[in-house]
Amino acid sequence: MHNIPLNLLLIIILALTFDFINGFHDTANAIATSVSTRVLTPRTAIFMSAVFNFFGAMINTKVAKTIGHEIVDPKFVTQNLVLAAVIAAILWDLITWWWGIPSSSSHAIIGGLVGAAIAATKSLADINWIGFVKKIVLPLIVSPILGFVFGYLFMMILYILFAKVHPTIVNRYFSKFQILSAMWMAYSHGSNDAQKSMGIITMALVGSGILNEFVVPDWVKFTCALAMALGTSVGGWRIIKTMGIKIIKLAPINGFAAETGAALTIQFATHIGAPVSTTHVISSSIMGVGACKKFSAVRWGVARNIVIAWVLTIPMCALLGAIISILISWIA
Repeated sequence: MHNIPLNLLLIIILALTFDFINGFHDTANAIATSVSTRVLTPRTAIFMSAVFNFFGAMINTKVAKTIGHEIVDPKFVTQNLVLAAVIAAILWDLITWWWGIPSSSSHAIIGGLVGAAIAATKSLADINWIGFVKKIVLPLIVSPILGFVFGYLFMMILYILFAKVHPTIVNRYFSKFQILSAMWMAYSHGSNDAQKSMGIITMALVGSGILNEFVVPDWVKFTCALAMALGTSVGGWRIIKTMGIKIIKLAPINGFAAETGAALTIQFATHIGAPVSTTHVISSSIMGVGACKKFSAVRWGVARNIVIAWVLTIPMCALLGAIISILISWIA
């Protein structure tokens, strides 16, 4: 870690800051339903989420490789390009956190990378558009749909299985089961989301010549996992309120179905190296659970705002990334 250029050190610090922000921005992914159903106290839920986020982040690096190696042609990657992308993603995360909108930190960094690369190279040819569509756009579209479908199906199955069981008994048992599903959701979030910063830092290390090939160092895995866990421990109460309360009123059995459906979707995406939005997956899974219960039970106005943020994140962050890239080039 000695003799690191100043701009590379700045990238590492900002990437870890992004991971920290991602942690408190996306805390709601794992704990909103558990807190809103009163299965866990906020303090316990946050601690549990932080621990499982950390362990999930240490598992594999497929998503990191997609972010750092398969979107922008590596030979055009510079430290200023990476710096612009990270700043754009941080700004977008802070803006959406302030307004309590569950946006995607994953797609914020991807949009920032694409915009910064286009501005830096003044060409569209240096983006791997086939990989971008295959690994980014398709999962972006498909994953919330899968989250909705899985949430709906899990809830339907549970309704059928427990239709004749007294609600008090159902709540008693699913208060325990939901703790397990929240753990899985936190683990899944860490296994997908923390890898974005791993990819960014490793991309910068390769671009600076410190690494000869794209292999995520162990110290990068550990520091990114730790930064996300620390961010998670802070909490993101604005978004927790949106997801756990405003979309639909949840009981423990509903929370279990939503978290299980979302975690299954995220685990599949992580397995194929697709950086999906854990925020949008759990949001859509909650909507699927609500639609199964009663279509009108879902507050579709809130859902509409989430979808708007979902659609806007990549283009807005691409614009931010391009502007910041140009400003950095002027300053440099």
